[in-house]
Amino acid sequence: MENTESVFAWMAWTQPVALFFAAIILMLIGMTVWQIKSPSIERKGFLPMPTTRGDRLFISLLTAAYVNLAWAGFTEMQQSIGAALSFVLLLVVMRWG
Repeated sequence: MENTESVFAWMAWTQPVALFFAAIILMLIGMTVWQIKSPSIERKGFLPMPTTRGDRLFISLLTAAYVNLAWAGFTEMQQSIGAALSFVLLLVVMRWG
Protein backbone atom coordinates (compact mmCIF):
# COMPACT_ATOMS: atom_id res chain seq x y z
CA MET A 1 0.00 0.00 0.00
CA GLU A 2 1.40 3.36 -1.03
CA ASN A 3 1.87 6.06 1.53
CA THR A 4 -0.03 9.33 1.30
CA GLU A 5 2.96 11.36 0.14
CA SER A 6 3.50 9.33 -3.02
CA VAL A 7 -0.22 9.29 -3.87
CA PHE A 8 -0.43 13.10 -3.82
CA ALA A 9 3.10 13.83 -5.04
CA TRP A 10 1.86 14.91 -8.49
CA MET A 11 -0.06 17.85 -6.97
CA ALA A 12 1.55 21.13 -5.92
CA TRP A 13 0.06 21.32 -2.43
CA THR A 14 0.75 24.93 -1.59
CA GLN A 15 -1.21 26.79 1.06
CA PRO A 16 -3.55 28.51 -1.45
CA VAL A 17 -4.32 25.17 -3.11
CA ALA A 18 -5.02 23.53 0.24
CA LEU A 19 -7.27 26.46 1.27
CA PHE A 20 -9.13 26.23 -2.04
CA PHE A 21 -9.89 22.54 -1.62
CA ALA A 22 -10.76 23.01 2.05
CA ALA A 23 -13.23 25.77 1.10
CA ILE A 24 -14.88 23.53 -1.52
CA ILE A 25 -15.16 20.66 0.97
CA LEU A 26 -16.62 22.95 3.64
CA MET A 27 -19.16 24.32 1.14
CA LEU A 28 -20.25 20.81 0.18
CA ILE A 29 -20.56 19.75 3.82
CA GLY A 30 -22.48 22.92 4.65
CA MET A 31 -24.84 22.48 1.71
CA THR A 32 -25.43 18.84 2.68
CA VAL A 33 -26.32 19.76 6.25
CA TRP A 34 -28.53 22.62 5.03
CA GLN A 35 -30.31 20.28 2.60
CA ILE A 36 -30.94 17.73 5.36
CA LYS A 37 -32.23 20.36 7.80
CA SER A 38 -34.24 22.35 5.26
CA PRO A 39 -34.87 20.64 1.89
CA SER A 40 -34.72 23.10 -0.98
CA ILE A 41 -37.41 23.68 -3.54
CA GLU A 42 -36.87 24.66 -7.14
CA ARG A 43 -37.23 28.34 -7.90
CA LYS A 44 -36.80 30.53 -10.93
CA GLY A 45 -34.38 33.43 -10.71
CA PHE A 46 -32.41 35.12 -13.47
CA LEU A 47 -31.02 31.76 -14.64
CA PRO A 48 -32.98 30.35 -17.60
CA MET A 49 -34.27 27.33 -15.66
CA PRO A 50 -35.68 26.49 -12.24
CA THR A 51 -32.83 25.59 -9.86
CA THR A 52 -32.25 24.30 -6.34
CA ARG A 53 -29.52 25.48 -3.97
CA GLY A 54 -27.27 22.64 -5.10
CA ASP A 55 -27.79 23.51 -8.77
CA ARG A 56 -26.89 27.13 -8.08
CA LEU A 57 -23.77 26.11 -6.12
CA PHE A 58 -22.63 23.89 -9.01
CA ILE A 59 -23.27 26.66 -11.56
CA SER A 60 -21.46 29.14 -9.30
CA LEU A 61 -18.41 26.89 -8.96
CA LEU A 62 -18.22 26.41 -12.73
CA THR A 63 -18.57 30.16 -13.24
CA ALA A 64 -15.81 30.82 -10.71
CA ALA A 65 -13.51 28.37 -12.50
CA TYR A 66 -14.09 30.03 -15.87
CA VAL A 67 -13.67 33.54 -14.47
CA ASN A 68 -10.39 32.59 -12.78
CA LEU A 69 -9.06 30.89 -15.91
CA ALA A 70 -10.02 33.88 -18.05
CA TRP A 71 -8.50 36.25 -15.48
CA ALA A 72 -5.22 34.33 -15.48
CA GLY A 73 -5.17 34.05 -19.27
CA PHE A 74 -6.21 37.53 -20.34
CA THR A 75 -4.94 39.90 -17.65
CA GLU A 76 -1.68 40.62 -15.87
CA MET A 77 -3.51 41.75 -12.73
CA GLN A 78 -3.32 39.90 -9.41
CA GLN A 79 -5.22 36.63 -9.31
CA SER A 80 -6.75 37.60 -5.97
CA ILE A 81 -8.84 40.22 -7.78
CA GLY A 82 -10.20 37.52 -10.09
CA ALA A 83 -10.91 35.30 -7.08
CA ALA A 84 -12.77 38.15 -5.37
CA LEU A 85 -14.82 38.72 -8.52
CA SER A 86 -15.61 34.99 -8.62
CA PHE A 87 -16.74 35.09 -4.99
CA VAL A 88 -19.06 38.02 -5.70
CA LEU A 89 -20.51 36.15 -8.69
CA LEU A 90 -20.99 33.07 -6.49
CA LEU A 91 -22.98 35.16 -4.00
CA VAL A 92 -25.09 36.72 -6.77
CA VAL A 93 -25.94 33.36 -8.37
CA MET A 94 -26.70 31.75 -5.00
CA ARG A 95 -28.99 34.60 -3.98
CA TRP A 96 -30.75 35.65 -7.18
CA GLY A 97 -29.96 32.86 -9.64
